[in-house]
Amino acid sequence: MIAKKAIGLPLKGLRLAIKSGDTLLQTASTQVTRLKRLLDQQMDNTQAQPTAVRGYLNDAHAGERDVSMSETVDIRELEFKKAPINLIPAAVLIATPIAAAVITPWYLMTHKVSLPVWGAFGFFMTWTGISITAGYHRLLSHRAYKAHPVVKNFLLLGSTLAVQGSAFDWCSGHRTHHRHVDDVMDDPYSAKRGFWFSHIGWMLRNYPSGNFDYKNIPDLTKDKVLQIQHKYYGLWVIAANVGVVAAVGWLLGDVWGTLVLAGLLRLVLTHHFTFFINSLCHMFGTRPYTDTNTARDNFFLALFTWGEGYHNFHHFFQYDYRNGVKWWQYDPTKWLIAGLAKLGLASDLRTVDDATIKHAEVQMQFKNAHKHLDTVTAGGIDIPHALQNFQERIKHEYEAFTQTVEEWQALKAKAVEMKKTEFADRLHEVDDKLKHEYAKIEEKIIEHNNNLKVAFRSIGHKQHAA
Repeated sequence: MIAKKAIGLPLKGLRLAIKSGDTLLQTASTQVTRLKRLLDQQMDNTQAQPTAVRGYLNDAHAGERDVSMSETVDIRELEFKKAPINLIPAAVLIATPIAAAVITPWYLMTHKVSLPVWGAFGFFMTWTGISITAGYHRLLSHRAYKAHPVVKNFLLLGSTLAVQGSAFDWCSGHRTHHRHVDDVMDDPYSAKRGFWFSHIGWMLRNYPSGNFDYKNIPDLTKDKVLQIQHKYYGLWVIAANVGVVAAVGWLLGDVWGTLVLAGLLRLVLTHHFTFFINSLCHMFGTRPYTDTNTARDNFFLALFTWGEGYHNFHHFFQYDYRNGVKWWQYDPTKWLIAGLAKLGLASDLRTVDDATIKHAEVQMQFKNAHKHLDTVTAGGIDIPHALQNFQERIKHEYEAFTQTVEEWQALKAKAVEMKKTEFADRLHEVDDKLKHEYAKIEEKIIEHNNNLKVAFRSIGHKQHAA
């Protein structure tokens, strides 16, 4: 009887989880249909006939196109709602948390776990987590740096321990996510479909957005080692999560304890820490660089994801090997890659220059300030004359900043040409002068931003600009 219930429990959990996901999709379907209809209509207008006759064609075929678009959207949404269960991932993702929640406490209460076993748990947590961030993510998906084969293969094995799909599946899906971020139809884990879908629901069924053809990873499909990992992925997973973990446990004299902690518990924690980036990091946090997508910077999540929590920066500058770009931001993956570079085990670390980053950051500061000004105006509050003048000064300083950045970019282009001439040794003079001018304007913008906060407090509004 007990065995029967134990077997039935994961199945009940699986049914409940899938039912919850279906409820969420049904709630979102109406809004999804409307949104897609508008997007498709705009695309049709863009691809229509020349402007001189476009109006006549639109009038003649508007009814047919509206019906066609509606049918297309309804069919695509129906494919989401009727998507079949993805049996193996669903079983693993539902059964492992339940098993960890039951077995781990029982084992800890009935067995004494030695310090070396806890050390193995910490080692496998670190290896698995940072292999996803430094391996699957920044190395393979974004090509943010190059790694020595020893490092690459070590990270590949650690990524296999994570049981998040082969490198082909993971990287193809992630590149699709960046290309179609927030698109409810094409983003594999779109946050616009809600927390459940973006966190784990997208893996429980064979949704259309999750069918990857690998056309966006031609650089990876040529790799012989990755080909082998993809072809024999199931065997790799078993060998890594059972064979390697058990072997370590045997060396430590506690196979079962190591399998429970460094195997099962570590697997579940790594899963959901990674999934939080797809879900919570698109819902909670700040957007200091762009508001064109839902990705957010979240320091708290960075602590659990080896620095991946600075997601707003990542989505705007995805090819930078850093996520936490500020010196004080917690990003151990960045530190690891930089350390490997110093040892000669990593090279070609890609970064975005400071001027471009600061430009995006200050643009958002001004954008946030203008939003607050619009809010005050819409609220019917009389804006003091001094604040109106201050708004003009903000505009003036922003224009000055934009001009400086343009000059910076122009000088960088000129520097490329100068390197081909005998004047290459004078480049530092240009850079020093430009940095000095940029620093002065940056100080003015910071000063204006602080003054803006004071001005808003004086009329009873809080200024949240960074």
